[in-house]
Amino acid sequence: MKVLITGGAGFIGSNFVHYWRKNHPQDEIVVLDKLTYAGNLENLVQVKDQIQFIKGDICDEATVEQAMANVDTVVHFAAESHVDRSILEPDAFIKTNVLGTHVLLKAVLKHKVKRFHHVSTDEVFGSIALGSKEKWTETSPYNPRSPYSASKAASDHLVRAYFHTYGLPATISNCANNIGPYMFPEKLIPLAITNLLEGKKVPIYKPGNQVREWLYVEDHCSGIEAVLQKGRAGETYFIGPNNPELTNLEVIQKVLVLMKAGDNMIEYVKDRPGHDQKYALDHSKITQELGWRPKFGLDEALRLTVEWYRRNEDWWRRVKSGEYQKYYQQQYG
Repeated sequence: MKVLITGGAGFIGSNFVHYWRKNHPQDEIVVLDKLTYAGNLENLVQVKDQIQFIKGDICDEATVEQAMANVDTVVHFAAESHVDRSILEPDAFIKTNVLGTHVLLKAVLKHKVKRFHHVSTDEVFGSIALGSKEKWTETSPYNPRSPYSASKAASDHLVRAYFHTYGLPATISNCANNIGPYMFPEKLIPLAITNLLEGKKVPIYKPGNQVREWLYVEDHCSGIEAVLQKGRAGETYFIGPNNPELTNLEVIQKVLVLMKAGDNMIEYVKDRPGHDQKYALDHSKITQELGWRPKFGLDEALRLTVEWYRRNEDWWRRVKSGEYQKYYQQQYG
């Protein structure tokens, strides 16, 4: 089987490339990535001779045509994904997440690809009130509240429209917040870890009571694998952890304990506009229908993540300084 992975040099995408290479060594892998600030070819060094890499934009039809040749399955990770950046510069999010997804869908139809899997987020459903026991299901109404989540919601709707209108064999998964190796250190947990390793404080949006679920990235990869192998076209599946409900502050306090630091290393900063209070997914559908369950609890996921950043200081220092962006030029000229 030939698999095209868009955004395969990013955090979750590169982890999926490694996961698929390890578990499906007979498959041919093509990675299409624009290599924006969040895409890093260093994430793929270990498998660079075992994959085909194409540098390009999913909004560019000619590049997508090249990447789509003889492909059986597309796994679509490529997206602008940071909420804070979407508030400052929403145009890039609309272009990549909406228009880029549309370019891919048209190419998938043209090339008669057997499966298009679209990776989405829990943020498209909006925000749950703190203290509420509500959990979203795959039939919950959409209520995006940031330019990022609105752009992802639009792309989800496009995928469903292509399934219903054109019979495109598509599936969608919505996931909780991921943590693990290769996560760009602008997000909360890797920022906390790397700041502490540098002796700096950890910024937390006031008052730190926002609730998120944290999914170890390998669990996310195995969940997508289950959907590709056993999921039904036209269906959506939630991929989430089995973790206790914790605030951002409580999660960061766990990181502080792992890194032997005190609460004095926390620095509260002004909250961002429209900050969602709580996300919570009911992922019983994927368990009941496909037999998938997460393997990693939160404590283990945090420990593994902290250990990875400790072992890979060169990687995250280059990322924080921007030096990693020279890697493509060094490798490919």
